[in-house]
Order: sequence, then C-alpha cells, then structure tokens
Amino acid sequence: MARAAAVTSPTPRPAPLADRSEAVLSRLQLLVTRKLDGLLQGDYAGLLPGPGSEAGESREYRPGDDVRRMDWPVTARTTTPHVRRTVADRELETWLALDLSASLDFGTGQWLKREVVVAAAAAITHLTVRGGNRIGAVIGTGGGVSAPARRWRGRAPSPGPGVLTRLPARSGRKEAQGLLRAVAGTAIQPGRGDLGALIEMLNRPPRRRGVAVVVSDFLAPAEQWARPMRKLRVRHDVLAIEVVDPRELELPDVGVLPVVDPESGELHEVQTADPRLRQRYADAATAQRATIAAALRGAGAAHLRLRTDRDWLLDMVRFVAAQRHARTRGTTR
Repeated sequence: MARAAAVTSPTPRPAPLADRSEAVLSRLQLLVTRKLDGLLQGDYAGLLPGPGSEAGESREYRPGDDVRRMDWPVTARTTTPHVRRTVADRELETWLALDLSASLDFGTGQWLKREVVVAAAAAITHLTVRGGNRIGAVIGTGGGVSAPARRWRGRAPSPGPGVLTRLPARSGRKEAQGLLRAVAGTAIQPGRGDLGALIEMLNRPPRRRGVAVVVSDFLAPAEQWARPMRKLRVRHDVLAIEVVDPRELELPDVGVLPVVDPESGELHEVQTADPRLRQRYADAATAQRATIAAALRGAGAAHLRLRTDRDWLLDMVRFVAAQRHARTRGTTR
C-alpha cells in the first residue's frame, strides 16, 4: 500500500508533552515479565540468586547458612531444615527503536506522526527511568547505513541520509531528558527507511535482558522486520507502538486530491469522489493493518496503536492498565 501524504500545509500543533502528561505517567509503570541480569540494585527481579527481597527456591540447610533465611513452612512439612534463597533485585535497561523515516513526517489529525513518535518515546522514558534504570535509543532516518555511537548529553545527533544512530543507555532523569532532546532534534531525511536494520541494531551486540520498544508506522513490508522482531523477543520483553494517521485508513470525499509519497517523491492525483476507489483503499488499508497485527502477534510483542487524531496519553494509560489487569488474571498479554 502506498505511503501517501496530502500536499497541505500543517496547522500549528501544541507540544506533544504537557504538564498533565508527566503527572499521569509518574503514577504508572510499564509491566516487565522476565527476570533481569543487571549489575545495580533496582526494583525488578534479578536473574541470579543472591541478596534481595524477591523470594526464590528453597533448599536444604547447610552449615554456614544464615538461620534468618530458614523456611519454616517447608521445614515443618519435610522435617528437614530448609532455607529460602532470595533473588537480587536489578535495574531495568530499556531500549527504544525509533523510526523517523520520511513516512513519519505526515499527519492530518491533531499531531504529526513524528510528534506521536516523540511523545511515545517520552512516555516510555517516564514509565521506566527511575531507581538506577537505564534507557537508550537507536534512531533510523532512512537507508540502513550505521553511524558510530556518539555522546548525546543535551545535543541532538545530526545523521545524514540513510543513517542509523545509536544513543547509549544511561541512567538518571537528566540523562533521559538529554536523550529526549536528541530524539526531538533528529531531522527526518528523504529516502526509504529499513525498519528491519533498525530493529537488528537492538539484537547486535546482545544486550542485557530488559524492555525493547519499537515505535514506527510499520508500513515497511512485514517480511523486512518480522524476523528481527522475533529474535528480539527471545531475550527481551518487546512492545511495538504503531503510529497511524486516519488518512492511512480511509480517504475523504474531497474531489481530486494531490498526494506525494514522502519516501520516493512520486506525486499522484487521486479522484476521491469515486466511492469504489475509496472502498478499495479502505479494504487495502484494513488488510495491511491486519497483516501488521498478525506479524507482531507472531513475534510475541505487545501491541499498542496510537493515532494522530486521538489522545495518545489516554491510549497509553489504558494500555498499561490493561497489561496490569491481564497480569493479575494470570496472563501477560
């Protein structure tokens, strides 16, 4: 399906993050279901046994064990002294894969798709960065040519055409704010992007177990990015945030509409007064979104859809609440 942007001048839009956003997000926390292998003491269950508050397995008592770790219920049932091992809490490392290819520089709702990507990155940052947790990002603006890692404290990267940029994972709110400024300052470049190569940057080199968040419109063919997504899920909890504009789902009846593919520069004129054309477009868009959803489901990723004509913050809050509700009922999706 073509990625078409109407040739219209965008109306001024408010900044994607408001004071209420930070107030709401500060009360939430993204669900992390797998144990981590970090180095610092944090708020999440660690991979290895050791000092901590998370209960682990019981084993038989051996001379030298701390008697304060005695597991009295198991000892009473087996009549053999047992001690309860604990699992160390670890810090969370979150990585963002942010697609800022040319197709994201479009929007007919309240926001541009690019602005929703930045807002989603800010929301994930607020949900995860605390207590020594670390957050980093890889940004794709086209092509598939890797750029060396660079320091980004308070400075926006300046990738050229076809550059994938890595912002190293760091802890602290000041560092996180610097990352967000760098993301917001990244210029969208012309040309087609490679979403598969962007996601593969999170697989190589292998990173510590944590959360991987991919933010894109996923308009690239599913076969390009589905396999890297499956590989990513082997080691991390994966969240896919799909950014959608209403004009990508259906066409309005506005007569002859000039549209341009932002990645190839091709210009077309579409006769939107034809109801059969509008229906074919809507059917193709529905099939495309179903293919995207099926590929994400097959990769084992949690799927959140944000639209440019809706309140992204409300959708984010509902998603996190639904995750928590599913978790309490014994499921994770």
